[in-house]
Amino acid sequence: MFKTRLTELLGIEYPIIAGGMHLLSRAELVSAVSNAGGLGILASTTFENPDELRAEIQKAFSLTNKPFGVNLNLFPMMRPRSIEEDISIFIDEGVQIIESSGASPEPYVRMLQEAGIKIIHKVPAVRFAKKAESVGVDAVAIVGFECAGHPGMDDVTSLILVPLVADAVDIPVLAGGGFCDARSFVAALALGADGVVMGTRFVATHECNAHPKIKEWLVKAKETDTMLIDRSIGLPMRVIKNKQAEKALDMDMRKAPLEELLPVISGELGRKAWMEGEIETGIVSLGMSVGRIQEIMSVKDVFESIIGKAKSLCRHLNLEA
Repeated sequence: MFKTRLTELLGIEYPIIAGGMHLLSRAELVSAVSNAGGLGILASTTFENPDELRAEIQKAFSLTNKPFGVNLNLFPMMRPRSIEEDISIFIDEGVQIIESSGASPEPYVRMLQEAGIKIIHKVPAVRFAKKAESVGVDAVAIVGFECAGHPGMDDVTSLILVPLVADAVDIPVLAGGGFCDARSFVAALALGADGVVMGTRFVATHECNAHPKIKEWLVKAKETDTMLIDRSIGLPMRVIKNKQAEKALDMDMRKAPLEELLPVISGELGRKAWMEGEIETGIVSLGMSVGRIQEIMSVKDVFESIIGKAKSLCRHLNLEA
């Protein structure tokens, strides 16, 4: 019932992708998503040691015989090693799908596609989606203002961006930012998307390695409990409202220099928050959909809920004009 250009392109059952999340998208979560019929994406920048990355890819292959992908973050500040080294690892280990983000993938498209790797490129605006198509990527994921991570500088919502991108490109389109359940899944398809990319919904699952305190915060949170920081450096990021984020926002407002801001948004503080539950002392990136997630579930149950209720919803919407 939910066969789209995306399911055909990737060889998956349902057009639902769990986007790569730093520290969280490890083999257990990735394989659970793929085994449930979607596409899990491993986050390569989680692993500073290349041997650890290789081992995690191999572990994912051992946990699922379904397709999965790996994220290739192209933003230089967020990389533990060269892009070429990661691509070499992907090719050696038999990765078939990558989710690229952070900068244009143009310099690497030929290298990846000659190795038989399909490329989904994540973008925050229509102009970047058109550029990605022009350089040869296989699909684009458009993320709106609501998303966790980096929504771009334009502050445009998914409701506006998804149909604009669907009309602007001929390749498959994924909708990201605010999608977390059956209603938002069906809405994305109605807007012209070929599938959805979700992150925050999969944090609140048993297979995710985030600390229980983070998951508890998530299911109790309201849609107003996130905020944008880092605008002053041209890289806005949606995070939960906590003391550290408020400090970063204050520094944004007075345009503090990057060297002063970096210790506040430090990845090590973020790691302590995600892994040790020290919620107030680190930057924790989650999307506005926190306000619509009220339960920690297994990945399998998330899929069964979305697909089952989406089928019912589609039948309900089969109305005469």
